Amino acid sequence: MKKFSAYFLYTLLLGAIVCACSDDLDVHKVYTFDLVTMPVQKKIVQNETAEIRCTLVREGDYDQARYYIRYFQPDGKGELCMDDGTVFLPNDLYLLDRTMFRLYYTSHCTDQQTIDVYIEDNFGQVVQTTFSFQNDSGDDENSEDED
Repeated sequence: MKKFSAYFLYTLLLGAIVCACSDDLDVHKVYTFDLVTMPVQKKIVQNETAEIRCTLVREGDYDQARYYIRYFQPDGKGELCMDDGTVFLPNDLYLLDRTMFRLYYTSHCTDQQTIDVYIEDNFGQVVQTTFSFQNDSGDDENSEDED
């Protein structure tokens, strides 16, 4: 009887282990991410270029995740390009093939300028960062010299 009880308990234990196992793998595909930048200058003159050093920080890594970049300029006029020479057109989507990159914004006006940079992944998540530049006409320095 003892042998029978032991076999019965082992069989129940083995059955519980087999039932606990599942063929379904829980693969996490969607990870949150953020765009981190070094401090960016606040003043710019017409035709000057400002460098924006960027790092895409991801919570996890999934091989099939793809990231894209786009920008929109609600105020002012300028040009944004990537460190590889790609000149971005407003609202066009470009593949982002690395996590560390530099953006270069060139001012084409003397007004206040704002650019909104969007990073999107292929799962529909979006991160937005805004950069604002004031016109640096140099008038403040000249008026101090005149006094």
